[in-house]
Amino acid sequence: MLPPLRFTTLYKARAWGPSPSVSLLRELGKSGLPGERIGESIGEAWEIADLPTTIEGGQSTVLGGPFDGRTLRELRELHRDELLGVATPAPDGGFPLLIKFLDAAENLSVQVHPDAAYVRAHRNAHLKTEAWIVLAAQPGARVYRGLRASTTPAEFRAAVEHGRALEHLESFIVARGDCVYLPSGTCHALGAGILAAEVQTPSDTTFRVWDWDRHDPKRPLHLDEAFSCMKFGAAQSDGRPGFVRFDSIEPLVAGGLATRRLCASDFFRIEWIDARSPSEIPIDATGVPEVWMTLAGRARWRTSSGVINAPTGTTILRPAHVEPGEVLLDENSSILRCFCASPLDRAL
Repeated sequence: MLPPLRFTTLYKARAWGPSPSVSLLRELGKSGLPGERIGESIGEAWEIADLPTTIEGGQSTVLGGPFDGRTLRELRELHRDELLGVATPAPDGGFPLLIKFLDAAENLSVQVHPDAAYVRAHRNAHLKTEAWIVLAAQPGARVYRGLRASTTPAEFRAAVEHGRALEHLESFIVARGDCVYLPSGTCHALGAGILAAEVQTPSDTTFRVWDWDRHDPKRPLHLDEAFSCMKFGAAQSDGRPGFVRFDSIEPLVAGGLATRRLCASDFFRIEWIDARSPSEIPIDATGVPEVWMTLAGRARWRTSSGVINAPTGTTILRPAHVEPGEVLLDENSSILRCFCASPLDRAL
């Protein structure tokens, strides 16, 4: 069995990230952000990553405990069954989720990710289905998800080339807890003024469609690639809700915990747990790995390997075959719980 695992955060500078003085990541508990002294805009914090070695900075490293300093890939190769159990791995055998925090001070590019058909035809492309969970949003902040049902590829291409992409994009004003589900091939953009958690399949392949007229040579557009995998009309839906408001979800309340199901896909399930009183959750081996992100308050993970403190902004990987113990939640703590998919999901 493996203990709960915490990893060193991988910070990524982004054109749309905040200045150090207004970093929402820092307010989330991410102190000492690299680049603060030289004014870099840190827009992403990668919490758990097991990307191919060809992608620079795509491997998480264990922080503390008996596996301190090991990469997630090394741990997976040494203890695959204990780590992954019956979970469906990534196509290359890797850990099946990439987990991030996003701090969007400016609008992200309007973009699309490869769908399954594109990936089959292009060996170096990787399917990317994802979900955003809003953690904080300025008044009026929006996400852009999908195209109007009547929009055709020719109409949208012409609109993009004339700087009128927004005329065809659906958008939603968001608040804390709202969930945006983005199957591969869905045109989308995260708007300015939003701090979000991102749960996705392990891919860093993005095709930019429109970049808000930034005209940055370091951020080229990929129109041909994007339009070869972009979904239109009814094809944009896989039958699951694309946008779910937190307040519309009736929680399941038990033992001082209020749990809301935010999203379920072929690749992950996501729940939001609020502790209405000090709570204790048993740690049992379930055969499927889970990721727990502390969004508010504090969690303490206690097993035979010791105690891991997980205050706000901390992410813990709970292996498929984890040491028994308990998670202690302070009152008013909030947890984002992400389940990896397995063949058992399709059998139920």
